[in-house]
Parts: sequence; structure tokens; C-alpha cells
Amino acid sequence: MRRGIIAPMAVFAFAMMAGGWLLQAGADRSENMYVRVRVLQEVVDRVESSFVDEVDKTKLYTSAIDGLIRDLGDAHSSFLPADDYENLRIRTQGDYGGVGLEVVDRNDRVTVVSPIPSTPGARAGIRAGDQFFEIDGIPADTMVTDQAVELLRGRAGTAVTMKMMRPGVEEPIEFSVERATIRLLAVPFAVMLEGDIGYVPLQTVRETSSREIRAAVDSLRDEGLRGLVLDLRGNPGGLLDEGVAVSDLFLDKGLSIVETRGRAANQNDTYSAATEDRYPEMLIVVLVDGNSASASEIIAGALQDHDRAVVIGETTYGKGSVQTLFRLTGGDVLRLTTARWFTPAGRSITRDETAEVDPSSAAFSVSGQFVMPTDLTDRPQYKSDAGRTVFGGGGITPDLFVAPETLDATERNAVFRLYRAGGAFTVALFNFSVSYVREHPELESGFELSDSDLEAFFATLPQFGANVERSAFMQGARFVRYQLEREVALQAWGDEGQFLHAQKYDRQLNTALDMLRRVTTTSELIDAVIRAETEQNQNR
Repeated sequence: MRRGIIAPMAVFAFAMMAGGWLLQAGADRSENMYVRVRVLQEVVDRVESSFVDEVDKTKLYTSAIDGLIRDLGDAHSSFLPADDYENLRIRTQGDYGGVGLEVVDRNDRVTVVSPIPSTPGARAGIRAGDQFFEIDGIPADTMVTDQAVELLRGRAGTAVTMKMMRPGVEEPIEFSVERATIRLLAVPFAVMLEGDIGYVPLQTVRETSSREIRAAVDSLRDEGLRGLVLDLRGNPGGLLDEGVAVSDLFLDKGLSIVETRGRAANQNDTYSAATEDRYPEMLIVVLVDGNSASASEIIAGALQDHDRAVVIGETTYGKGSVQTLFRLTGGDVLRLTTARWFTPAGRSITRDETAEVDPSSAAFSVSGQFVMPTDLTDRPQYKSDAGRTVFGGGGITPDLFVAPETLDATERNAVFRLYRAGGAFTVALFNFSVSYVREHPELESGFELSDSDLEAFFATLPQFGANVERSAFMQGARFVRYQLEREVALQAWGDEGQFLHAQKYDRQLNTALDMLRRVTTTSELIDAVIRAETEQNQNR
């Protein structure tokens, strides 16, 4: 009986001692953290007051924060000052008060690349190639793009006065423009390409993406759409919820779209389709490339895993993580990776960013992009709903790999020599294209630049500081012609016109069209792609 009494007392005494020790340990850790924060403050104060050269105290704190984020070893976590956060907000939400002009620094002036259609700037008659002379009476000759943008943006309904210099016009032209809410489109256009096959490019995944996709596809369906090419090439991603919403349009209710897994309980979730497939009979080909990332990979992965679409192109970027934005004092923002996401088949597509990439093993496309080979050796394998093999371990691997049109070694080396001219070559492209469109009012889609046109372009290069060797120019003529024709088409007819003109060069798109022409059901489409992939492997 004595043991029965003593034992609880001993346990109680031990608990008291252990609790005291734990409390002390917690206090020590808390005190230690407090000391470290004090030390940081003392270091910053001492450097700011005593370092041999004058330093900016704000930059010291920013450097300390950047160092902390860098030590996480995560390329997608970052500290965003308030101004940078505003630019991120515009990219993801797609609206701001302004005049609707895309501007860059060119020819030592802030220059209009293009007015966004149906915006105040476009309606006022401002053109591509116009250069800012004054903004609200402030001379623009020493401005950079960010300074001009700050003056052009403002509350919708307010006015801004601009004086613009225009090629061929001696005196600056004055425009008084009332700002409006500018909405940047995730889907810049949608078009029927041939017969009953339509094309919809999704350029980013922002708050309006699912609505824009639905409106575009509905419009094409009214024209008899049977097969859809959904282009996610170059799409850097964006909002997780909108990646889910776009996928939901094409999947049956209840099918999983993406699963997130994080350390915090609220980061663990499975997102599924909330509505029935809006287009159940529609054939879908998704185009991707090495610049398709994040939320665009969620879309491609969900449609691939559920055998709702086939994926054609190149292996995607491989960003399988979720970032959460935390508002900080003063309007700054911490963007922190809080979860990783997995496709419905359970694939993690996160790319190993520490793995070395050998550019010499890559092809080089006529558009100026590296085309990296995909090695499927040792990649984890998964099964789609229909039992097809799909791969994890780094990006969404396409069902059918199709490289863009590429350059040979001589052409590639010539292009690298052209690149030595830096931005001057791009400036020359832009200026020649603006002039060419103005001087050729009869220009029609499908035009081809002649050798004499290329010679005329080459003759303009020195005036823009592009010191290009003639041999490099001639050896890289196919690249130059492609770039110049695209820029001319853009200036003449905008995004849609540029796309239609470049279609003849687009091997990935033309492969998708060929596949869609020959089949009537999704299962037939999948079988056709499997056969093509098998033939491709046999010919390697």
C-alpha cells in the first residue's frame, strides 16, 4: 500500500521537475532568439554608424532579409517590396487604372510597343513606335520605363496629357487621355483555324482565366467547334484556384485536380472538379513547352492523368509548389513556399533545380529558345485513369514529344554572334517593322519578306548601334526572317495576326491539327498519339 501511495507522489514530483526544466528550456530558447534579434539590430546599427563608407540602413535590412530567404534554398520564396508586390498583383488580378499602353526603353526613349486594344490609349490614336516627349508637362527625355508607368497609371476617370514623337512627324503630337480600369487578358484571342478545330491560347493563370477560357470556347462552339487546341506554351502559371477552375471546365464532377501537401494542416487539401464537364464531346490537345510552369502544369497534369486530353510539345518547367503571400508592415510582402502539389495520379513534377543543364546538349529553335532533351531514365512512373504510363520527377512529360523548328549548328552559332549586338538588334527589329507596316499599306496576311527586304533591314542596323557581321547576318537569315516577319505581323495586325502568320513555322501546333483531323473520339485521339510516340521511339 505504501508503494501505491509513493509511486504517484514520485511521478508528480518528476512531472514538477520535468515541467520546470521544459519551461526553463523554452525560456532559454525564447531568450536566445531575443538575443539573436538584438545582435542583428546591433550589427546593423554599428555598420550604419561606423563603417568606413556611408551605407543605407534600409538596404542593410533588405540584405539581411534576402540572405535569410536565400538560405532556404528555394527559388520561389522571396521578399517583395511594396512596389514589386503591386506589379505582381497586376499580373495575377489583371486590372489597374491607366491608359493601356505597353511601353519599353528603346532608342533612348520610353517607346510604345503596342496599345492594348479597346483601351483609352488605343482609342486616342496612339501607335506602336510613338515615343514619349512629355507626360503631364514633365519632360520624358531622361525617363526610364518605371518612371513613365508611374505617371501613366492612376485612378480611373482622371486624365493624363501626353506629348508623343512619331516617326515622320516633325512636332510632338499631344494626347489628352482619360484613364480607365485596364483589364489584362489571359486569353488575348480565340480563333477557328480550319473546319471545326479551334485554337485558344492561355497566356497566364490569373483571376479571370477560367471565365475567359469559358467565354472563348463557348464562342468557338457556337461556330461548330469539335476539336480544341489549348495552348499553354510560355504560360508561367499564377493562381492555384484558377488553375483548378480552368481544369474543372473539362473534367467530370468529383474528379481530383490537384493535391497540396504542406507542413501546416491548412496546406493539406485535395481540389476536385465541382461541376460536370462543360464540353464532354470535345477533343482536346494541350500544347506545352519548357516555359509552361506552375498552375499551367496543374491544368496539363490533371487533363493528362484523367485521359481527358493529350499533351503535345516539350517537357514543362517543373514548378510543383505553392506560394502563399504574407502581408508585412509597411506594405511589403513575403512570398513563401508553403506546400508542394501533386497531380491526380500522385505525381510530383518538381524539377531538381540543382541539377546541372548542359546547353550544348540542347537544340536551338528558330524562335530563339533552347530545346532541352528529356531523359526518362529512372523517372518515377505512374498510371493514368486508362492505364497509360505518365512520368513524374520533373515537369509534365508530353504524350508526344514534338520539338519546334530548330536551327543547324552553323545557324545557331550565327545567331549567338547576332546576340552580341544585345538590345540594339531588338530595337532595330522593332523600328524597321513599324516603318515597314507604314510603307506597305497593302500588306496582307501570308506575306513573305524578300531577300531585298532583309538587305534593307541589315542596312539599318548600324544606325541603332547593332554592329552585326555580315557573315553572321547571312548565316542566321532564317532566324532573322522569322523574327522580322513576326514583328511586322504584330505591328500590322496584333497578337492574332502575328499568331496566324507564324503558324506555318509551328510544328507543334501543326502536329496537333493533324492529330485532330484524323479522329472522332478522345480514345481514338489517345491511340493515335500512342502510335505516333511508338513510331518516334523506333526511329530514334
